[in-house]
Amino acid sequence: MAFTPPSSSARSAVLSQTVASELKRLIYSGEFQPGERLSEAALAARMGTSRGPIREAMKVLAGLGLLTSVPNKGVSVRQLSVRDMIEVYELRALVFAYAAERACEHFSEKHAAQFEQLLSQMDEACAANDGTTYYELNLSFHELILDLSGNHRAKQAYDDYVKELHLFRRKYFNASGNMRRSNAEHRKIYEAIASANPKKAWVAAQRHVLGGKSRLLSTLEEPWVG
Repeated sequence: MAFTPPSSSARSAVLSQTVASELKRLIYSGEFQPGERLSEAALAARMGTSRGPIREAMKVLAGLGLLTSVPNKGVSVRQLSVRDMIEVYELRALVFAYAAERACEHFSEKHAAQFEQLLSQMDEACAANDGTTYYELNLSFHELILDLSGNHRAKQAYDDYVKELHLFRRKYFNASGNMRRSNAEHRKIYEAIASANPKKAWVAAQRHVLGGKSRLLSTLEEPWVG
């Protein structure tokens, strides 16, 4: 069989994804701060590419809620006030609790294997003190529960809340103690869903999100005015 080289569009898509991953890393690491404007030209020069892949990568990260585009002002890192963060957290807690309750109705052994794998991988990330990997697995764990809820509108609303909170929540998982505490709570949620106990699942899920909010507030470097 003759080798068919990848098309230019395929190569461009791969390059855009590579650039998006690097931009995400720079944002998560704090090199690019909330509110900071990003220059396509400067990023293209830094990454040794044309502006096209940079522009496509920015679209990807805007879809994830990490960047925001303002007409005539360009693209900047998403910025969210602490007050806004608290309000979004409280709404997120309600939707997640609802999803965990509904997940009890659709749980099966197939899902048990998925949960166990995610929990195990998150334990490994804790042991390695790998906050980036833990955070991505954490998103997958929550997404699985939203999928099991069977409510597409609830999942869409939850996804929107998660996007708004990315920059606050990602830094929280740089501490191994926070990761371990988070995953212990994950297991309680999973056990409640697996035992078909909707009330217990609701309580565990809501406590998990609100507990995360309280712990996150305690890590903020500057005092905030309510």
